[in-house]
Amino acid sequence: MGRHLLAAVVVVVDTVLLVAGHREGLPPWGAPAYAMAVVLVVALRHRSPAAAFTAALVLSAFTGGAYVLLLWSAYHAGREVVSRRGTAVVVGSAFGVALGSVAVQLWSPSGDPRRIAGLLSVYGVFVALPMLTGRYLAQHERLVSALSRRNRQLGLERELLAEQERLRIARDMHDSLGHRLSLVSVQAAALEVSALPAEQRQAVRRLAGAARGAMDELHELVGTLRGEPETPDRSFAVQAIGTVVEEFRRSGAAVTLRQSGEPRPLSSAAGQAAYRVVEEGLTNAAKHASGQPVTVSVDWESDALLLTVANPLPDGPDSGEGGHGLAGLGERVRPVGGVLDHRLSGDGFRLFAMLPVTLEEEAADGEDLTATGRVHTAAVGIAVAALTFVLLPAGMLTGVRG
Repeated sequence: MGRHLLAAVVVVVDTVLLVAGHREGLPPWGAPAYAMAVVLVVALRHRSPAAAFTAALVLSAFTGGAYVLLLWSAYHAGREVVSRRGTAVVVGSAFGVALGSVAVQLWSPSGDPRRIAGLLSVYGVFVALPMLTGRYLAQHERLVSALSRRNRQLGLERELLAEQERLRIARDMHDSLGHRLSLVSVQAAALEVSALPAEQRQAVRRLAGAARGAMDELHELVGTLRGEPETPDRSFAVQAIGTVVEEFRRSGAAVTLRQSGEPRPLSSAAGQAAYRVVEEGLTNAAKHASGQPVTVSVDWESDALLLTVANPLPDGPDSGEGGHGLAGLGERVRPVGGVLDHRLSGDGFRLFAMLPVTLEEEAADGEDLTATGRVHTAAVGIAVAALTFVLLPAGMLTGVRG
């Protein structure tokens, strides 16, 4: 619809300019005939942009006008003619008509050599400039399209390699870690039914439950690596922090949970990272500071969630904290815009994480800013186009008509 409207504008404006420039001596059938000729050139552009451009040049040379049609057809010729033969036809036609017009002004008895500079300026503005603009835009679009296809191909190759790596990891985890956890589960189940004192029986039940939970989580992780849908009833988010704290309490750990502030929305990735921070902190405390009290703090700020897991260090030789688990936490926290810190402070160990909350107002503001930026870019583009294809040609037309 927009293209047809623009073509209609070209026909109307060029016809009006012809009538305004030839108020005297123009026969009654002149304007309709000229308008029909412009319509034919516009229609020809859909079949052959090079032929339409050549026809526009001839029409301009015979009528002394058709500048808007010339500009329009030159732009489309530069944009749509990509073959060497078509380019040679377009360039040759432009040079031929330009040289012919200059020759007429030089050697014709009615010619005026002083108009040569004006004619060259007209061809520069209405032929060379729009043609080069169309050529540049077409090449830019082809380059962007080629890069896009290349990026999609690289993306597919990366996804294939990642899929193969995920399958390898899933297979190794299932074959090695799954086998060992299965042995632990079987041995714990055997101890559950054996004759043990009540206190030891409770400890064995907790051990068996932990082993079965580890097996379930391992199976879910392997399924996720293989592309299977996640189990909907397992929640690894901020709401599940109380659950993991209670699990460690039932295992005999002295864990204190402190919460402050009003909960705010987190992204799914940030919620999972928060859960893993607390889980890893409690696991490290149980491993390196067994029997020591652990404090878990969940503090909600206006723009962030602050998590702290702190515990005193034992007096024995095993007082170190950290390892691959903390490195993995950093890989979870940083991509969601968070900060992770772990260090020895005094006689204790402190794990701290800050995760950004999801601010709906800021998201809306960001969308507004993006829309404003697009409008600004479009306005600048329209202004440049108006300056290039309207104001400058109008000035040239005024000079030529004068």
